[in-house]
Amino acid sequence: MTDSPALVLRDVAKSFGAVVALRSGSLEVEPGSIHALVGENGAGKSTLVKIVAGVHRRDAGTFQLHGTDVDFGSTAESKAAGVAVIYQEPTLFPDLSVTENIFMGRQPLGRGRRIDRAAMYAEAEQLFNRLGVAIDPRRPAKGLSIADQQIIEIAKAISLDASVLIMDEPTAALSGVEVERLFAVARSLRDEGRALVFISHRFDEVFELCDTVTVMRDGDYVSTDAIADTSVDRIVSRMVGREVAELFPKTTAEIGDVVLEVDGLSSLGTFHDVSFTVRSGEIVGLAGLVGAGRSEIARAVFGVDTYDTGSVRMSGKSVAAHKPRAAIRAGIAFVPEDRRKQGLVTDASVARNVAAVIRRGLTHAGLLTNRDENRAAGPWAGRLEVKTSALDMTAATMSGGNQQKVVLAKWLATEPRLLIIDEPTRGIDVGTKAEVHRLLSDLAGQGLAILMISSELPEVLGMADRVLVVCEGRITAELSRDEATPERVMHAATANVTHTGELHQEATA
Repeated sequence: MTDSPALVLRDVAKSFGAVVALRSGSLEVEPGSIHALVGENGAGKSTLVKIVAGVHRRDAGTFQLHGTDVDFGSTAESKAAGVAVIYQEPTLFPDLSVTENIFMGRQPLGRGRRIDRAAMYAEAEQLFNRLGVAIDPRRPAKGLSIADQQIIEIAKAISLDASVLIMDEPTAALSGVEVERLFAVARSLRDEGRALVFISHRFDEVFELCDTVTVMRDGDYVSTDAIADTSVDRIVSRMVGREVAELFPKTTAEIGDVVLEVDGLSSLGTFHDVSFTVRSGEIVGLAGLVGAGRSEIARAVFGVDTYDTGSVRMSGKSVAAHKPRAAIRAGIAFVPEDRRKQGLVTDASVARNVAAVIRRGLTHAGLLTNRDENRAAGPWAGRLEVKTSALDMTAATMSGGNQQKVVLAKWLATEPRLLIIDEPTRGIDVGTKAEVHRLLSDLAGQGLAILMISSELPEVLGMADRVLVVCEGRITAELSRDEATPERVMHAATANVTHTGELHQEATA
């Protein structure tokens, strides 16, 4: 057993043609520790990870594993040396069993060199028992949650006796319960003496789980600190290279007349008797646990999903149910949670995406030219500071933050009176989060009514003028900005409360 660090990267550089992805990347991870790696999108984290994983070879710098110099030419070499990378969305063979996915290409053999399935299933059961999770090793991988898929990847890593595990944004698509289970597994791996690297934009998770944190910025190493010796403000300042005194730059806006009025909206098995209003200049936060029905309510208001009873009115006029185009004509814009699948055409250009909803108004004699799209999209892309060299750049090549800005630009181009935005900053870095928050505050200041859904409680408390809490498909609390505290929101998210904000537990028959 060596006393050397499990993983050392020092002054690592990597370029792709004229593009410098890493200038001086450094990371030192000790055995038996969980080490956070943080930085804005484009900081070089992914390139550093891909060098460790054998996807890329470094151009310069030191790369050591357990005190030995290494230079992986393939992912197979990296895995053989004891490195495992757990991605946000693992890729399993859906038609194979859980066990077959774990032991793919290295199944234990019995007599006649036939696969010893009994031994394979027994070992898989031992792996899951060791991790403290209940997954049937015989079930097919198809239909497994993202959380279970990640656990299977971890089981595979342990079966390969991986000593260094890298988790790249593993919690982005997980519920609170699934995150806690993943953290319990991560801690058990740390206690076994393995070295873990945890990449995340969520600082609450970094401070809860990790022992040490390394910050990168613009392809360079910035700092490494023990979690106990640093703070969120200090990390944010180092990540963005400037002081960010306020992550939620909320400015006071003049709140005007009612724009959206939802009355008695119900959908069998999804949400029930939902009523609320949103006024011009107001940001209303829709809070609650994952699965509470927040997104479903928003989709019903916009007309993507249907509802059984109730009504939606914009400035006093009824909006037809289950007709998104009617909602758009009424002045409603909707930025969905999954921007890549539902908000963007990733293979299309920035200009085409921005002009998508207003395309009918841009045609001349039934024809639409690239010039028309560019002319319409240019001002909105500029206003939102979309970082792209040209409007003809495809959306798929952009960072998550810029993709979110493109989706926002597309809907703002419709000149809406109400913006519904679901998880506005999911998966984007802290600097871009502040930009999106500032933009939302500016839009509210210009009189736009905003309904914001977020699973990040600090975001809801930091940006909303009023908070509506949803629990099991019902609005269980309506809290003013001054009344909304983490404790009251979380209580309302798990109990029933009156609309005056007074908490009470509903009696059960």
